[in-house]
Amino acid sequence: MLDVQLGEVLAGAPEGADEALGLVAGFDDALALGFARVGEEAAGALTALAGALAASPIGERVSEAADKVAAGSVGDEHLAALAGGRAALCGAVHDALLGRLDTALGRTRAAWEPTRDGQETPGRRPGGQQAPGDPAGGRPAFGNLLDGCRIWLRELAIVGWRGVDHDLAGSADQTIEALLAVPELRGLAVLLDGLAAELRASSPVATMDRLPARRWADLWARGLLLAQRGPWHGGAEPVSGRLLILGADVHEHATVVRAQVHGVLEPVGGGPARLVRTSLAAAKVDTIVGPAVWRLMGGHPVLLGALAGHHSLEITDMPLLPGGDLVWHDGQAAAGEPADPFTTARVALSGASAPAVPPLDRHPVRIAEPVFLEGYSVGDGSVDLSPAQGGHALPLDLDRLPRGGPLTPELVAASSACIGLMRWDGRWLLQPLAVQATVKKKPVAAHNGDWAMGPTDPKVVKAEAKAGDVVAVLRERAGRLLRK
Repeated sequence: MLDVQLGEVLAGAPEGADEALGLVAGFDDALALGFARVGEEAAGALTALAGALAASPIGERVSEAADKVAAGSVGDEHLAALAGGRAALCGAVHDALLGRLDTALGRTRAAWEPTRDGQETPGRRPGGQQAPGDPAGGRPAFGNLLDGCRIWLRELAIVGWRGVDHDLAGSADQTIEALLAVPELRGLAVLLDGLAAELRASSPVATMDRLPARRWADLWARGLLLAQRGPWHGGAEPVSGRLLILGADVHEHATVVRAQVHGVLEPVGGGPARLVRTSLAAAKVDTIVGPAVWRLMGGHPVLLGALAGHHSLEITDMPLLPGGDLVWHDGQAAAGEPADPFTTARVALSGASAPAVPPLDRHPVRIAEPVFLEGYSVGDGSVDLSPAQGGHALPLDLDRLPRGGPLTPELVAASSACIGLMRWDGRWLLQPLAVQATVKKKPVAAHNGDWAMGPTDPKVVKAEAKAGDVVAVLRERAGRLLRK
């Protein structure tokens, strides 16, 4: 449970964080205008970015890139250096935020260490790290595909967001389609596909009143760094043991749904417990919403059954990436004993070690740390902590509550215990994954994953029966088209 040190965490951003994010915002404004003709203000923003990194290992490269771009020379290596500099500032803010949170939680965390071949693995914190975007590992293994990504991202940088039209937004479609066919590059493909879809929906961007400049710059910079040499996550290690589930974070968009499951892994042999995640994802259409999205992930009944039935899982030789992500294989897992997530949170969460954060994941918006709170009250969209917990108000992030589960804002408001994720969006927020509440004088528990095997609320079951099985209908129509 959070202790009184949380008050210091909630009091404000770490020293220097606002200044660093201000430099990032200046770069984002310059990117929005485009680098074809860099004006005085944009040139100043690039120079300021380089100045902040002057004493770092990448300072010389970023400074050279800022000068070249300001002078009208926009090369791939210059854009990569600027994207790396932007990522370094975001990473510094991320590290400061996460370090303070870890201290408040009493949470230990593995560090990240580069290996001799340029790939990186967790372990002892090194004296220096390879710069983001540094192509020291040699030519990318996926050649022309990554070249195509960089070409498109360079064109976006040259014209700026205000210069994007339907033709430019869609010019990456062929490259993205080819990327999707390569499993190692699927993450990059999905990222670029999402950016292209947002740009198409907003085109012509010049007519927009306000730009999501920070979001688009985040996607652009991450895409460009990933396109330098392909995957960065390093090799996986096989792990075995008991997986105790804490909760599921469900992301639902028009064309994709993902359920990211957070849990505690108790390794075979009695080693230290570890915080881990695993994800299931599926393509969808915008007519598949709410509880129906779970049926798209029905090929993983063992994991979905554990979510819905609240039991542990015994996993055998499951690949674990250095950043704490299990590469899920249903055939390497078996249902275990009943395991209430709230019991897991009370007993096992505080002692579990957190994974190292991969370099390209070091960004404030990617912070999603499992926590457990109880003995609070809810008012005005915030959790009001008791004096023993610092007596501060922690805002709730209710916009992330999925439509495919029983957890509602009303249940959160009536709750007194919560398993959630600590997030940062200019301030700390608590995203509920599960709550315990009292409704009509009866104790109630609700989890995001309770409907993973189908809804249990009679009203929802009735509504779904009346509407019909949208997933089954679409699959039947798709099969009919393929047979023609």
